[in-house]
Amino acid sequence: MPIITLETKIRANKEVVFNLARSIDLHQLSTAKTKEEAIAGRTTGLMELGEEVTWRAKHFGIYQRLTSKMTELEKHNRFVDEMMRGIFKQFRHEHQFNQVGDETIMVDIFDYASPMGLFGRMADKLFLKKYMTHFLKERNEVIKRYAEKDIG
Repeated sequence: MPIITLETKIRANKEVVFNLARSIDLHQLSTAKTKEEAIAGRTTGLMELGEEVTWRAKHFGIYQRLTSKMTELEKHNRFVDEMMRGIFKQFRHEHQFNQVGDETIMVDIFDYASPMGLFGRMADKLFLKKYMTHFLKERNEVIKRYAEKDIG
């Protein structure tokens, strides 16, 4: 199972970054290229513990649906969302937030398993891990831009 770990330094208070990271509205802005849209469950505002959201998005030219649920939440420090239904065999995305001086270090740990056994593992090596890393980095750049907007 591939694991993607990213660290993003953001010049903002961790409470601000924490809330932006769980904002459905900001997520939709950050994923405009894939036309990601919240279509069921929580469809706007901030995700809370136990809530689900179903996303409809276009990846690799195909519209897909994915339902994730916030399974863990430690206010302003971390949260975890996990896939309940979707194309992946499974995924767990942990978000951590650490204040260091005037910066927040946002850490993503995206642990996933592709479907289709051997073909899925080949896809991971050939393109999927790179694609997912880029997808997460773009999302993090939007969070960073909005969090730093009032300071810069």
